Amino acid sequence: MHIAWLGKKSPFCGNVTYGREVTNALLERGHQVSFLHFAQEELAAETQADEFQEVSIPCLYKSQIYTVPSPKSSKVLTQSLQRLKPDLVHASLTLSPLDFVLPEICEELNLPLIATFHPPFDRKRRNLTSGTQHLMYQLYAPFLANYHRVIIFSEIQRDLLVRLGVPDSRLAVIPNGVDVERYSPGPSHIKAELDARRLFVYQGRIATEKNVESLLKAWKHSEMPKGSKLAIVGSGPLAATLQPFYGEDLGIIWLGFVADEQRRIDILRGADVFILPSLVEGLSLSLLEAMACGVACMATDAGADGEVLEAGAGIVLSTQRVLSQLQTLLPLFSEHPEMTQMLGQKARQRVLDRYTLSRNISRLEDLYRQVLAQHPVQLVSLPPTPHRNWYGR
Repeated sequence: MHIAWLGKKSPFCGNVTYGREVTNALLERGHQVSFLHFAQEELAAETQADEFQEVSIPCLYKSQIYTVPSPKSSKVLTQSLQRLKPDLVHASLTLSPLDFVLPEICEELNLPLIATFHPPFDRKRRNLTSGTQHLMYQLYAPFLANYHRVIIFSEIQRDLLVRLGVPDSRLAVIPNGVDVERYSPGPSHIKAELDARRLFVYQGRIATEKNVESLLKAWKHSEMPKGSKLAIVGSGPLAATLQPFYGEDLGIIWLGFVADEQRRIDILRGADVFILPSLVEGLSLSLLEAMACGVACMATDAGADGEVLEAGAGIVLSTQRVLSQLQTLLPLFSEHPEMTQMLGQKARQRVLDRYTLSRNISRLEDLYRQVLAQHPVQLVSLPPTPHRNWYGR
């Protein structure tokens, strides 16, 4: 089948990784994919291969969090879909105003429409950050009901959206998945490179919602043994503020954003413990990647991450007590390698049991077939009149 995928190609974030992994897997299974993504107008371009076509949708601004499309974005999108003639549209929602008019565009073109809804959340509004994310869910819920299906990552997320009025029949739980051949235990030289006997790793944005400062404070107050190192992988708005106070004198190494995937895999393979102290999450791909590499994992119960680690696959932290819990656990894991080895094996097995990319792509294909059976494609040719844009004109 031919899938028109609407998402982001940059800047690097979970949405970008999700789109890349899923579309590559669909191509490998013989599907045709047209990748429609946001780009500044001066960078707009179109490329085409046998089974893959890339189309730029103009935008004024995009970040890891949200996107501001240009006034003509809906017209460009409509014309592109008319020309491409896909079997269905799959939007990896980018928190953009275009998300709200996309159902109307696809209805006019008589195209089945599926969305993946990514925003992080917490099952309880326990802090300002989780309260803000809950408002995002409240904003989106009435519009999600206009998509033929909305993919979410966990039963917790389903319950939240149903409470906000999204019909349960429109929701499909298909969690993130990992390529367990690529992300797997293996040799690594990262410990020798960092002069580490025991290596702890955080990978993600350096931002308020990720709660990295609590991890850094816990590390500083734990007086970790010599040879224990904490590697911070990623970038973000708080990096410049935190770095001067938590440096190599404390055994903390700032590796910055690592673009090379194999380098990130090498870091995970050499890690003893992976830590994710977030206040809100969706279902963290970084966590699943660490688990697939056989790393012992600690993560908060924000979003679906607690669900991933439940029943012994890792250590689940309370978002309310991250600092105190880590101050107890960090020295314990540093001094007892047998614990991290056992938890790493359980983490890998959990991914093999529930979160492989291959299994999840099969579930996605089944969903595509189900939606197409219920909403067969009869692409409509619209008259060449000026199309509304997301400003409402």
